Amino acid sequence: MAFHQFDYILAIAIIFAFLDAFNIGANDVANSFSSSVSSRSLKYWQAMILAAICEFLGAVLVGKRVSDTIRKKILSTDAFADDPTVLMLGMAIALVGSSLWLSFATTIGMPVSTTHSIIGAVIGVGIAARGADNVIWGWSGFAQIVASWFIAPCIAGAFASIVFLIAKFGVLEIKEEKKSIRNALFLIPILVFITFCVLTMLIVWKGSPKLNLDDLSTGATVGSIFGVGGVAMIVYMAFIFPVVSRKIAHNDWTIKWYDVFRGPVYWFKPLDQIPPMPEGHQITIDYYEGRRIVEKAHDGDVSEVDTKENAAKESVNSLGSVSSAGKETETTRQKWWRLLKAGPKKWPYLLWLMVSHGFTKDVISLQTNAKGMLAGNIKNVHAKSKFYNNKVEYLFSLLQAITACTMSFAHGANDIANASGPLSTVYLVWNEQGLKDTPPIWILCFTGASLVLGVWMFGYKIMSVLGNKMILQSPSRGFAIEFGAAITVVMATQLAIPVSTTQCAVGATVFVGLCNKDLKGVNWRMVTWCYLGWFITLPVAGLISGILMGIIINAPRLGVEYVPQ
Repeated sequence: MAFHQFDYILAIAIIFAFLDAFNIGANDVANSFSSSVSSRSLKYWQAMILAAICEFLGAVLVGKRVSDTIRKKILSTDAFADDPTVLMLGMAIALVGSSLWLSFATTIGMPVSTTHSIIGAVIGVGIAARGADNVIWGWSGFAQIVASWFIAPCIAGAFASIVFLIAKFGVLEIKEEKKSIRNALFLIPILVFITFCVLTMLIVWKGSPKLNLDDLSTGATVGSIFGVGGVAMIVYMAFIFPVVSRKIAHNDWTIKWYDVFRGPVYWFKPLDQIPPMPEGHQITIDYYEGRRIVEKAHDGDVSEVDTKENAAKESVNSLGSVSSAGKETETTRQKWWRLLKAGPKKWPYLLWLMVSHGFTKDVISLQTNAKGMLAGNIKNVHAKSKFYNNKVEYLFSLLQAITACTMSFAHGANDIANASGPLSTVYLVWNEQGLKDTPPIWILCFTGASLVLGVWMFGYKIMSVLGNKMILQSPSRGFAIEFGAAITVVMATQLAIPVSTTQCAVGATVFVGLCNKDLKGVNWRMVTWCYLGWFITLPVAGLISGILMGIIINAPRLGVEYVPQ
C-alpha cells in the first residue's frame, strides 16, 4: 500500500524530474551533436531528429544500470531504514536543487555537468538529513566518481587524438588527392566496423530491462559484438561504399542521397557512362565555409576568404530577429504571446513553435560571429588549424553521423540516470517497495521524453558555445572527437560510473585541437569557462538542496516535538 499522505512529494519529484531531464537535454545533448552541426556534417534539424531517436532509445533500453548507481552509490540507504520517507523527501529535494541550477546555467550559456549537479544535490540533502558520515565518500562511491571527472577527459582526449592522428597522417595530409581519397576509402570501412562494435558493447554489456542480455555467455557476447560490427561493415560496403566511391573518386555529379538504396548496382555500372560535370559544379559542400583564412594583417588579425556568412545581416537570437533591411521584425516571444492571446485554435501551432524553437537558429553563425571576452579572436584560433580537402572531409562526414548517434545513444543511457535515479527512489519508497526493486519502465520513458523536449527547444544555446567557438571544426576532427567521447562513455557505463559526457566531449575537443601542434589553436577562454562551470556546479547544487532539506526537516510542526537524528 502506497504512502498516499505523501502524494505531494511524489508530485513534486515528478515535476522537477521533468525539469531536470529537460535541462539535461538542453545543456548536455549538445555534446553529442555539436561537432556534427559545427562541421556541417549534419544540418541542425537532422541532428535534432537523430538526437530524439538515439537519446530516447538509449534512456529507455539501457538506462537502468546507471540509474541504480545514482540511487545507491552516493548515500548509504541504510541510514534511512528507520524512516524511508526522509529519503523520499531528500531525493525529491535533490531534483529541485539540481534542476534549478541547471536551468540557470543553461540560461546563461554555461555548459555544466548534469552529473555533477545531481550528485552535488544528493550529497547536500544527505548531509542535511543524516550528516556527512552517511555519505559514501570512499572509492566505492563519491571518490570513484570524482576521479572519473578528471580521468575521463584525458581518456576521451587520448582516444580522439589517436584516431585523428591516424586520419591526419594516413589520409588528410597526403598532398596527392587521388592517393588521399584512396586511403580514406580503405580506412572508413574499418572505422565503421569499430564504431558499431562499440555501440554493440554498450547494449550487450548493460542489457535491457526487458531482455536478460547479462546472461549471455562470453562467446555469445563476443560473437554479437563482432557480428554486428561485421554486418554493419558489409552493409556499408554493399550500399554506401560504391556510391560514395563513384561520387568522390570518379566525380559522378549525378549521384543523389537516395542512390544508396540501390548501391550494389553501382559496383557494376561502367565509369565511362558518367556525364561531364557542368562548369562550376561542386561535388561536395564547402565544410569550411565562413572560416577560411587567407592572410594576416599587420596587427596580427586575420581576414576571411569566405564572406557569404558575414555578408548576411540577419542576426537571430532567442529574443527575436532583425531583417537584412534593418527593419525590426516580430520577436519570438511577441509571436508566442500573440498566438496565445489568439485563442485555443492557435495553441497547437504555438506548441509546435515552442517545441521546434531551436530549429530556427543558425548555430554556426552563432559560433563564428560571436563577440565578447569568452569568444576571444575566433578567426585567429581557426587560422592555426589546417584546412583539408572537402572530398576527403565528405567521406568522414558520412561516418560522423554514425559516431554522433553512437555518442547520443550512450549519453541517453548514461545521463538519464541524473533524473531517473532520484525519481525512481521517490517512487519506490512511496509505493512501499524495496530500494533493490527495479523501477518501472515509465520513469525511463518519462525522463527520456523530457530530455528530447529540452534538446529540441534549447539545445542550440550550449551547442553554440561549443564547436567552432573552441577549435576549428571539420568532419574529420568531429568524428575523432565524437568517437573518443563515445568510447569513454561506453567504458564508464560498463563500470556503472556516471561520468560527465560534457567533460568527455570537451577533453576530446581540446586534444584534437592540440594535434595542430599549436596551443593557440584552442580557445582557452572557452575551456576555462567550461571548467568553471564544472567546479562550481557540485557545491552550488549541493548548497541549494542542502539548505532546502535542512529548512524542511527542521521546520517546527504544530503539536509535534522534533528530535534531531
